[in-house]
Amino acid sequence: MDKSRQVVVMYLISHIGLIFFLYPADIIASLSVGHWSAILFGFVCHVAMLAIFTKGLGCFDALNVIDIFQGVGKIFAFFTLLPVLLYFVMILIIAVRAYSEIVTEIFLGETPLWTIMLLFVAVSTFISLLGIESIFRTGVLVALLFLPLLLFVLVLSFQNADWHYVLPLIDRQAASFSYVIGRPYLQSLFAFVGGFMFLGFVPSHVPFKGRYVVGASFLLLPMFLVSVYVPLLTFGENTASRFPFPFIMAVDTVSISWLMFDRVTMFFMLSLICFLLLFLALVMWNTIQMLKRGLPFIRPAAANILLAALVLVFCLLIPNWQLVERLLWWNTSLRLYAAIVIPCLTLALGMRHRRKGVVQP
Repeated sequence: MDKSRQVVVMYLISHIGLIFFLYPADIIASLSVGHWSAILFGFVCHVAMLAIFTKGLGCFDALNVIDIFQGVGKIFAFFTLLPVLLYFVMILIIAVRAYSEIVTEIFLGETPLWTIMLLFVAVSTFISLLGIESIFRTGVLVALLFLPLLLFVLVLSFQNADWHYVLPLIDRQAASFSYVIGRPYLQSLFAFVGGFMFLGFVPSHVPFKGRYVVGASFLLLPMFLVSVYVPLLTFGENTASRFPFPFIMAVDTVSISWLMFDRVTMFFMLSLICFLLLFLALVMWNTIQMLKRGLPFIRPAAANILLAALVLVFCLLIPNWQLVERLLWWNTSLRLYAAIVIPCLTLALGMRHRRKGVVQP
């Protein structure tokens, strides 16, 4: 039974949960004028890699990337998927640690950081243990509950916008794309890569059609633009570049007299935290799928708990935000590998599979 709708919803909320925190600051730091060019360049690359990945997966009959790569050989599968495994573990550590600190700074300033990290890990582990189909069903329910709320906040976020800050539209740096090799821009790719890798692991459990996901990806473009341009239009580039979380600061300036809550930011954060928990559960499930193949003697539940404990321990060992940023930068090579090498390899193997007409085991 085709479950493309569930996959599309999970794809969208996974990315939305990653866009509005770290991405705006990285894009604003990448260049001073013409931020739209940086957003569009990253988005075009994202759609291209997504199309390549789904095209390659579509060449096989309900096989995931583990089955596809093991069809070439177990050694080949081990060495090609090991960086992806490390990338997923790094995503879990960085996301749990970074978003816990964001929650603490915004509205739980008196709460110990370790309790928030423990909550994130515990909830995402529980959801992951329920299985992939439960994750997708929960994703649909969460989307129905929180997407209207999120859209409401996004509309309100333009309350203090000054459209004069849009100009100038471009300068020499933006036109030359020299910012692409800069550290802030490479870090911003975190919002593009983390959310679509799960597509390679679900075909054997949740069948879907790749063209629907590629089509739905264009719904994310306004989100990327809003996340960067709302703080730019609210504060201007010079001021917005000084904030660690520019979009959150912009939303915090919104004042609605008829709203029963003082801060619209609360609605926004609740929505994104729910999306983030599902994203973490999905990454955990992906990681466990690879561990099950590499270490078949480990039970999935035990592997889940051990992975959660490992993530929590590493999060507790990170003393400050500077180390979080360093980990995000060190993870760049694995991020580029997952974004480029895995989709291209999948498509290459898919084309070979179609030419030879080989039935995969």
